[in-house]
Amino acid sequence: MTPPPQIEEQLRQTPIEREIQLLVEGNDERNFFGALARHLSICNMQIRNFGGKEKLRGFLRGFRNDPDFPDIVRTIRIVRDADASAASAFQSVQDSLRGAGLPVPARTGARSGGRPDVSVFVMPDNDRPGMLETLLHDTFRGTPIDGCIDSYFECVRGLSGVDLQRPDKSRVRAWLATRPEPHVSVGVAAQKEKGYWEMDHPALAGVREFLLALPEGAGGP
Repeated sequence: MTPPPQIEEQLRQTPIEREIQLLVEGNDERNFFGALARHLSICNMQIRNFGGKEKLRGFLRGFRNDPDFPDIVRTIRIVRDADASAASAFQSVQDSLRGAGLPVPARTGARSGGRPDVSVFVMPDNDRPGMLETLLHDTFRGTPIDGCIDSYFECVRGLSGVDLQRPDKSRVRAWLATRPEPHVSVGVAAQKEKGYWEMDHPALAGVREFLLALPEGAGGP
């Protein structure tokens, strides 16, 4: 099946240049994982935004059909949000991989083996519901500033009677409001100097290990 025209155009504009391909859900994820990869001195990895979970299936079909794909791509890593269910999110990725004729890993974090070697990480931790912002909230969860943020939202809730619909997104944006450049997005914040996200924080151990589980010779300065 031919992928949608917008996906074909996106793929044409971004030629395959690296043997390791990291596919992420949006621009915030692309910026965040780009910063994390640099922090870990991972080279030879190209990060692509597949445009949201609804577009992954079509993106993979077009990606797989790129004439440069078989000669260059050795490894595919896919990251997407769990949203309401990590298990459902992973199953959706598996279905998209099958639809594109690509290897399918048996569980999150596991390698499919073969070429390309495929693995999947479902944020925040392959288990809980949530998203990138859930993972980032974990880096300051329980801190005094987090307590201030809780108090702020309790105050707002008491005055308006409105509960937060996406609490992790709201908390992360409130955290960014305390930083030197409060207007930046969560992904752009990752590109900044220290003071935004702590890349060595234990909460990020899972995504660090996922990125570092690369073929021999693929990492390093």
